[in-house]
Amino acid sequence: MTEVVRIERDDGGIAVLTLNRPQALNAVSIELAESLTAALEECGRDDATRAIVLTGAGGRAFSAGVDLREASTMEVARIEEWFGTVCRTYTGILAVDKPVVAALNGLAAGAGFQIALVSDLRVGHPGIRMGQPEINAGLPSIMGSYWMTLHLGWAKNQELSYTGRFMDCDECERLGLLAAVVEADRGIARAKELAGELAAKAPLAFRRTKARFRELAMRGFEEAFRAGTLGQQAAFARGEPQAIMAKFLRRRS
Repeated sequence: MTEVVRIERDDGGIAVLTLNRPQALNAVSIELAESLTAALEECGRDDATRAIVLTGAGGRAFSAGVDLREASTMEVARIEEWFGTVCRTYTGILAVDKPVVAALNGLAAGAGFQIALVSDLRVGHPGIRMGQPEINAGLPSIMGSYWMTLHLGWAKNQELSYTGRFMDCDECERLGLLAAVVEADRGIARAKELAGELAAKAPLAFRRTKARFRELAMRGFEEAFRAGTLGQQAAFARGEPQAIMAKFLRRRS
């Protein structure tokens, strides 16, 4: 069976975690979310791992967001469990005391965008697109809008959350979302360089600095999680996401 998250370690102690569902644009299924959380915890415990790079397989997408085929059949009673499984990938990235750098390739949408936002740094290339399109799938944009508050101003956050539009590489760089922009074939290498630079900092100083950012990020997390859960339960009970997702999946097939 193909691993949905691959772990590859180099001699310098950098672990590259690859979201490995290229046929589904690395969409976040329950299996992938659980595997990514477990991989992050494993790397966190491993003394030989100095830093982590996240990327997506296939070149077309870092991650296209939650798996719509899985989400389209979700029952209201399972929403909290499902949403919690996805959200544990975000808190898992924040919880690791080691640097986590996202090497973005292609599309980073919804949950994929949020995985990038909670990473310590992001590397992009011309042609990437990032955004929070949940509203266009009938889902309230609540957790995504929360993570965007840590990076963007109120007006830009509202615009992206309400429209669900994607930003190109130039806009992402202009807004400060990217620490570096390189050619696509240099993304992982540059991310590993940045991760190594962070890992070379005084260990206590880095851990305490990241811990402070984690504290700030988590201040509003539980409130956003509760609001997101209630919003999605209401949306699925009404049937709006299922209808939109079914139409989208019919077009794709």
